[in-house]
Amino acid sequence: MAKHIVLVHGAWQGSWSFDLIKPWLQQKGWTVHAVDLPDNGWNSDTQITASQQSYCDYVVQMIHNIGEPVVLLGHSGGGLTISAVAEQIPELISHLVYLVGMMLPSNMSFLDFKKLCEQHFPDEDFSGISPYLTFTDDGYSIVSSEGAKKIFLQDCEPALAEQLIEKLRPQPEAGRDLKPVLTPERFGCVPRIYVEALNDQSLSINMQRLMQQLQPNKLQIIAMQTGHVPQAVQPDLLVEKLNQILSPDKTKIQIDTGEKAAD
Repeated sequence: MAKHIVLVHGAWQGSWSFDLIKPWLQQKGWTVHAVDLPDNGWNSDTQITASQQSYCDYVVQMIHNIGEPVVLLGHSGGGLTISAVAEQIPELISHLVYLVGMMLPSNMSFLDFKKLCEQHFPDEDFSGISPYLTFTDDGYSIVSSEGAKKIFLQDCEPALAEQLIEKLRPQPEAGRDLKPVLTPERFGCVPRIYVEALNDQSLSINMQRLMQQLQPNKLQIIAMQTGHVPQAVQPDLLVEKLNQILSPDKTKIQIDTGEKAAD
């Protein structure tokens, strides 16, 4: 049986956001499937509009086409989509990986979560990328180059940062307003890995760790000394850490509340 990993991008991105990590995964024996979510500027199927249901259905269909259990990874806002997928087909997901992802409780949006963070950490600024967005009349948001450099790519080499900024696309706001309904019997039975980025300017470490506290069961944590895109800044190290947990050659995997994988 092949080792399949399905990669789901976050807002303003596409499957290209995993280009730097794919060769490292393939070297470890993974068959890589990178998704372009509907209506995100890179998907050729423009008949499908962005929504929680369309994102979920699209990834579910991809996994059904693979026909074997997969590791499902979501970066940033892609975390909300992978949660919804796991609720639908938990039997086909061996692990969920939240790559600095939005791992939120059932029926909680990111805006709901930001309000909760403000209550827990009243002295912290949680504006993130928001000040650097502009909005179109037809419901899309656009990230400025300045904002992308400062909030998403501050630890990337300048040439790489420029390459990644060129690929960013307008994001349908309907694709950011996601509130998946999750149950302990389905989503809750799937083992999860949270890859935290200690220097993230988009989802601060306090935000990431509050997510972990809200959903501690079946959770293992990997820490990365990066900003919001570990898959671009340290792709080799990220794959090495993931493979230590996900490798089928591993005779025993310790899953525990808040356990830290070795740095």
